[in-house]
Amino acid sequence: MAIVCFDIGGSFIKGAVALTAQDITPLVPRPTPLDDFDAFAATLIGVIAESRIRPERVALSITGIIDPETGIATVANIPCIHGRPLQRDLQARLGLGVLIANDADCFALAEAGLGAGRGHAIVLGAILGSGVGGGLVANGRLVNASGGFAGEWGHGPILPSYAGDPPVAIPAWDCACGQTRCLNTVGGARGMERLHFEVHRAELTSREIVDGWQAGEAESVKTIDLYVELVASPLALAVNITGASIVPVGGGLAKSGPLIERLDAAVRARTLRRFGRPLVVPGALSIEPGLAGAALLGLGVADAG
Repeated sequence: MAIVCFDIGGSFIKGAVALTAQDITPLVPRPTPLDDFDAFAATLIGVIAESRIRPERVALSITGIIDPETGIATVANIPCIHGRPLQRDLQARLGLGVLIANDADCFALAEAGLGAGRGHAIVLGAILGSGVGGGLVANGRLVNASGGFAGEWGHGPILPSYAGDPPVAIPAWDCACGQTRCLNTVGGARGMERLHFEVHRAELTSREIVDGWQAGEAESVKTIDLYVELVASPLALAVNITGASIVPVGGGLAKSGPLIERLDAAVRARTLRRFGRPLVVPGALSIEPGLAGAALLGLGVADAG
């Protein structure tokens, strides 16, 4: 089997030829047309032509959600595909079968098939990037195969009004999803920065906060203490509900091994199942997880072993 897979971002479209799960060859990235669907489809056609194969299908990782009932795509950062029945429209333009999944779902699928989740029946992929995302794989299959929101542990009005010792008030920040008190408002890099400013009235980047914490700087230590407390409980609840036995983490904050180790210890202290080994771990893939996940989606995860 041969497919072409895509990682669709707001800046670039990354493509690759996938022959097997272990044979994924990236192609030259191309700028993403944001406002012209004809140009968007033409870019995909150009990448397929560059691949010099006739793929059996194409598979896309997107920074958005496909409604499982209507097939309508919600992709706010790429207006030309936002609000479209994207699978149907692309199949008509490309003349090929099209599979589409959210980028966090593709991360989870890639880690389950090729990375830290290999050998685990239930894998909860967690994204700690600019915000919080997630995807769920059960028995080698993506739960969101037809689109949907499974694994999105960063949303819902779950944050407490107070946290820390002594207690600190946690504002009811508005989330981009339309709710308030979502973990997404504090759990990603921008949320960590927001939390630090709320407590200390000082503007630092998430990297500066993490570096300061590791250096023992008091303000950053307090912020990370709060951050871990706020993130660990929802993640432990997600583990309890899904039965996940491993939680690979992707996104910018996952690059800090000590932070993930600290979060892992806090999560394992809160789960019903007692784990005597790491549960929350950095993602292990060297290849782009969006491309790898889209490749597995297109190939069929059975090929991942």
